[in-house]
Amino acid sequence: MYISISRVIAVTALLLLCGLIVQAQDFVWTPDFQRRYADLQKLTSQPAQQSLTHESTKNGVRIFLDDYADMLMLVTSDDDRLFSAMSDREEDRLDALKKLDVNSPWQRVLLAEVRLHWAFAKLKFGKEVSASWDVIRAYKLLAENQKRFPDFLPTYKSLGTLHIMIGSVPENYVWVANLLGLHGNVRQGQQELQRAQQDPTFGLEARLIDLMVQAYVLKFTNADEQALQHLVDDHPDNLLLHFFGATIEQKNGHSEQALAYLADRPSGKNYMALPIIENILGDIYLQKGEYATSTTHFQQFLNTYKGQNFLKDSYYKLFLCHWLANNQTDGGVASRLFLQNVTKVGRTTVESDKAAQKFAESYLQKGVSPNQKVLMRARLASDGGFTDSALAYLRPYSEAKFPVTAEKAEYTYRMGRIFQRRNDLDSAIPYLSRALALSEPDQLSFGATAALQLGYVYQQKNDRPRARSFFQKALSFKRHEYKNSVDNKAKAALSEL
Repeated sequence: MYISISRVIAVTALLLLCGLIVQAQDFVWTPDFQRRYADLQKLTSQPAQQSLTHESTKNGVRIFLDDYADMLMLVTSDDDRLFSAMSDREEDRLDALKKLDVNSPWQRVLLAEVRLHWAFAKLKFGKEVSASWDVIRAYKLLAENQKRFPDFLPTYKSLGTLHIMIGSVPENYVWVANLLGLHGNVRQGQQELQRAQQDPTFGLEARLIDLMVQAYVLKFTNADEQALQHLVDDHPDNLLLHFFGATIEQKNGHSEQALAYLADRPSGKNYMALPIIENILGDIYLQKGEYATSTTHFQQFLNTYKGQNFLKDSYYKLFLCHWLANNQTDGGVASRLFLQNVTKVGRTTVESDKAAQKFAESYLQKGVSPNQKVLMRARLASDGGFTDSALAYLRPYSEAKFPVTAEKAEYTYRMGRIFQRRNDLDSAIPYLSRALALSEPDQLSFGATAALQLGYVYQQKNDRPRARSFFQKALSFKRHEYKNSVDNKAKAALSEL
């Protein structure tokens, strides 16, 4: 049978077009998927899940959204049994995504996002090694996607974040990153996050990540605080933004603003449960010296939370509520029971639990001097930004009234931080410098944190050589419970300089 060349070409073209159409269907952000992603970002996932029964499970976007929902459930619940039951889903979803269109820029992005979801979850459950490999593989997927599709904006949300993290690696670990093929710096990552904010899909998440990086890795400025305020105000129904807004403000010593974000947070049966909010509220009221209210929130957290993180921290804070409210030096028998619980429950994955464990072990073995109460009250008030109260606690004292070197170092560090928070830098410098000098022989954590803050002070004064020297000094402290966060911030600041 004779078949014209033109007909063969036409049929071939039609088949190729059909193939392209099929491939294009592998990653489609349908209206339902767009709504679901918006709901997940608000932590309102239930209605969206019910509306998706008709959507194709072969769509890569569906796989990504299912995985995103699982990640949120795991990290908000911290439920070990749930993690064990769901952990096989990572490989299933990665296998499903690998079968989809390899020529689509979405394939590598969503493969990387799934790996990062599970890396985040694994870190919460103490699986650091497996989480690290997920991060490495995600980085390589995103770096390849950047080379193949340099104008594809969704790549830059997570790639920019990873470049900032890589750029913040302490100097003595840089060779490890290089050996693993991980390259990047803080400035590069910041530029990529700015670029990702123009993406209509991941733009909101990129804006939030940018602010979190400023708060937890770099330096949170007044401009950042205003940007955060606008972001939360523009999304009054977004529980995730209210939650992270509160944690960012609390982290940066603005607990009153954190309390305002939590007071205005949306609520209802469609929102995911966030027991950790009770822990944060307990922290804020402890900083304010409202011990009965703080106790209520910590107990509510322990009654509703199913995970293993923040348990030591919560029992430690309950001890503080009773100890600081009690006129007895030791706070009585009930207070000691809280500290005994610190040593029995939970794990030491997060820094606050590590600090709680260290305090409990020391207190139960050696007790504490009466001076520790005034130092603790000042520390809590200063950490929350209540500097008038913090200064009132410490004004009757001087370094000479503290006989122990560690207490002298803490007193001078607290005074320095109070003046720094009040933007009285010239008053802060001598106190922070003295804290550093007292801490260095025994490698006390106050020395590392004082050096870090002196770096920020001189950076603010535009004295770059001195700023650089103090950030390097912060990195030189070898053993303390805040080493990870101090080193990350110091390395990031050095990269920025």
